[in-house]
Amino acid sequence: MANSPSPAATSATIAAKAATRPANRVGTKSRRGFAAMSPETQRRIASEGGKASHASGRGHRFSADEARDAGRKGGLVSRRGKTAASK
Repeated sequence: MANSPSPAATSATIAAKAATRPANRVGTKSRRGFAAMSPETQRRIASEGGKASHASGRGHRFSADEARDAGRKGGLVSRRGKTAASK
């Protein structure tokens, strides 16, 4: 056992490794991409994407009837087909 490191040295080594790992740096992680941008910049870029989508013909805008039908279908799924009268 002469070659084994002391418990203090082992815990110091473990602590040093833990401090350098990105996953363990709570609160000090650098923000990248959209997270580093201001909310106004994020909104502007997202808006440009939506405009480009509609301009290329791939965008879709729900009509009132389509939205009503989608909401009805979602309600049926979330209630698993139960009606208000059967509660």
